[in-house]
Amino acid sequence: MDDIVVRLKKVSGQIQGLVRMMEHGEPCDKVIVQFQAAKAALDKTYSLVLNSSLQECMSHHDSENMEKILKLISKK
Repeated sequence: MDDIVVRLKKVSGQIQGLVRMMEHGEPCDKVIVQFQAAKAALDKTYSLVLNSSLQECMSHHDSENMEKILKLISKK
């Protein structure tokens, strides 16, 4: 879980940087590159959380929570 928190803090920093870039009128190409980096970091973190949650459910034979997770994924 510590890795996830560290990753989320980094994404938060990237988002704050994006806000500053927008406020200062940075060129669109630089903003888009930073958006892509933040999105990729968030997507990777999401994958890690999802993988961890599914593994935990599987190890505890928790089909109820597994179904909840799968329903959440399908809403994407």
